[in-house]
Amino acid sequence: MRTAIVGGGAAGFFLAVNLKEMMPAMDVSILERGQRVLAKVAASGGGRCNCTNSFRSVGDVRAVYPRGHRLMKRLLKVFSPGDAYSWFERHGVPLVTQDDECVFPRSQDSHTIVSCFLSLARRYGVEICLGRRVRSLDELCGFDFVVVCTGGSPGADGLRWLSALGHDVEPPVPSLFSLRIDDGGLTALQGLVVPHATIHIPATKLRASGPLLITHWGVSGPAVLRLTSYAARHLAGCDYRVPLSVCWTGQTEQQLLQAIGTAAARQPLKQLTTGNVFGLSQRLWTYLLDKALAARAHQRWGELGKKDVNRMVDVLSGDSYHTAGRAPFRDEFVTCGGIALSSINPTTLESRHVPHLYFAGEVLDIDGVTGGFNFQAAWTTAYVVAQSICREAAP
Repeated sequence: MRTAIVGGGAAGFFLAVNLKEMMPAMDVSILERGQRVLAKVAASGGGRCNCTNSFRSVGDVRAVYPRGHRLMKRLLKVFSPGDAYSWFERHGVPLVTQDDECVFPRSQDSHTIVSCFLSLARRYGVEICLGRRVRSLDELCGFDFVVVCTGGSPGADGLRWLSALGHDVEPPVPSLFSLRIDDGGLTALQGLVVPHATIHIPATKLRASGPLLITHWGVSGPAVLRLTSYAARHLAGCDYRVPLSVCWTGQTEQQLLQAIGTAAARQPLKQLTTGNVFGLSQRLWTYLLDKALAARAHQRWGELGKKDVNRMVDVLSGDSYHTAGRAPFRDEFVTCGGIALSSINPTTLESRHVPHLYFAGEVLDIDGVTGGFNFQAAWTTAYVVAQSICREAAP
């Protein structure tokens, strides 16, 4: 029997290798439209490949999968992050878990994983066909099973042939990207990392916390990537121009009031600019003081009036900006949208419209926040499809 895997990315290779391990007699071909396979794996994580997450700090799956959390909760019982960790170590890729629960190859080199997949594919006789773009299921009539693993599509056009088969498609939009803010005062602080920021879009429930990086174009870092994942469709609908509020310390207004009051009592003669009590970088602290108090930013702590304190709290807890679009280059690696989950069997990931047609990876309307969750979705969905095909193909 023969299986065609459309797409030579993370899900495609993981599926091919596992399918051959489960059913060695199956002929497996990977059809990749480009001239390179596993390009996204090689580039991910700054070339280190954050291949999964321990999930130890995940209390609710919906917090890390804004789309597809119900399906992922079910499928993770079949192939979990622990299973993925064991799989890679068993196949010669030692892993390490960081303090933030992100999992990387111990080599800190994504090519360790790329080489593992390529080596296993060669060993098992998986055929890899480059420059093979699939535009119709009719092109694959010689195969018994077809799995679409084409990844995130930059637009609905790439999914049109699947839509024509009866599948519902959620329009793809970018997710996990940096935000542009045209504010010279802020961007002059480029390179600064704020460890415990919270950002949100006013008048919505969309918010995220974590480290925030100030760049020459605006803001990035885990907090921003999480927010843009949660808010992917909202941001697309607003043409990526929305108000943005930043809490620089991660503290509540009450906590800030208390900290400022304590500082004023303990160091009344010290200047505000040299009495940084929030652990912020000196450049950021000075910038925020100037923004809150202007000419009064160089007064002493003991000279603070009630209005001054309120202005400081306002800036520290809800500094206001307005985004001017996504980052000035295409740095997003994930898209929100794809084949609607209503169009597939949630147990097997087989199409509800075409027998023996399956889907795995980001082509499905499943996407996660930054931290290894998208790769885990690729491994999990690919493994489930491999099992499903084996059950269907068994005599």
